[in-house]
Amino acid sequence: MKTNRLLLLFTLPYLSLAGCTDNCKETRTYRRYSPVNFTANQLRQGVQIVPPQALINPGKIYTKDQYLFINELKEGIHIIDNRNPSAPTPVAFVRIPGNGDMAIRDNILYADSYMDLVAFDISKPASVQAINRVQNVFPNGSFEGGWWSFDNTNQMIYDQKVSYVTETIDTNCEESVSPNRGWVTDIFFNAQASSAGSDKSSGSSTTNGVAGSMARFALYNDYLYTVNQSTMQLFNIKNPAQPKVGNAIQMGWGIETIFPYKDKLFIGSQTGMFIYDNANPEKPERLSVFQHARVCDPVVVHDNLAYVTLRSGNQCGGFTNQLDVIDVSDLANPRLLKSYPMRNPHGLGVSYPNLFICEGAYGLKSFDIADAMNVRQLQHIEDFNAYDVIPLEKSLLLIGKDGFYQFDASNPRQLRPLSHIPISRPSYY
Repeated sequence: MKTNRLLLLFTLPYLSLAGCTDNCKETRTYRRYSPVNFTANQLRQGVQIVPPQALINPGKIYTKDQYLFINELKEGIHIIDNRNPSAPTPVAFVRIPGNGDMAIRDNILYADSYMDLVAFDISKPASVQAINRVQNVFPNGSFEGGWWSFDNTNQMIYDQKVSYVTETIDTNCEESVSPNRGWVTDIFFNAQASSAGSDKSSGSSTTNGVAGSMARFALYNDYLYTVNQSTMQLFNIKNPAQPKVGNAIQMGWGIETIFPYKDKLFIGSQTGMFIYDNANPEKPERLSVFQHARVCDPVVVHDNLAYVTLRSGNQCGGFTNQLDVIDVSDLANPRLLKSYPMRNPHGLGVSYPNLFICEGAYGLKSFDIADAMNVRQLQHIEDFNAYDVIPLEKSLLLIGKDGFYQFDASNPRQLRPLSHIPISRPSYY
């Protein structure tokens, strides 16, 4: 079985000139994926509740009832007490092999574990309990550009393990001052693997958590919606503690994110924004597609406007970096109103009349979006990495490659830092 191995090359040149010769040195750090495989039983026995762990390679972010849930890519979920935003307190770590996404209904947390969906009782955050597992529902997926797949016949998971290699090499000085210096470069090659709020839609008092724009999990009515590269897989959660497999909706390739808004689903893909009518929550129906160049593409919505960030990226290809404001008043015919240039936009969050955009290595920006044709930048905070953001009533939650950040957002023109949970070593997005 073939898997992909991704090698990311990040170059940091440093001083070394010898006399009058044109010799320089560069320090290069490689992130390499090596094929690994293990059995379904090994995976399922790996779920554990352990004491708090350090952030190492954070991914998705989620919040509910003043608690933070931060995904540690492929490893599990950090649970953090955030009742005092100035001093968030780690509570526990839920070890979940192959975890990348999550959602919470009432006191039940749903998390992927490679090919399985696992349900946890989090009514006591310090002593979480795994209470249910839906097996063999996700056939494949990706983490940071590396692919994994599940062989149902042999009950084997084929994945790729990340390793880091740093070396110093001799280069000529012209190469060392290349305009591409400091940018991430992709080199792909093949390898053979050896064997938030209340859910008012249902008229009930159930409560859901709040996800960021990069989420692949979403909740609506009695259903959990999950997306992978090509499929929307539904789960009936009328009884939250007993999720049951629902319909699978084929969507085409390159699906990335899902954002529920009222009775509609907005899907971000590498080639466009898909809009689904969710009037029948059991079987969403596609209404339209807003197409764009091949780029990474999360989306958020407010009233009749959708905000989509397009960025060039490792998996996505393309060279576009911008914010698109799209009129979705006619859901069957979404219409581009205006595009605004960005540097490398990732996740975004709307708290009208403000929009917050993560610019990756270029930090965080806040905007006034009261006039869609004249979106105005209010503030740009640099010197840290911003991957995804969740605007709350008075604060802003942000995750990046250098950890978790929290801001007082009462004045969007002057966001005030509240707290920071750093990572224990460098990671990459």
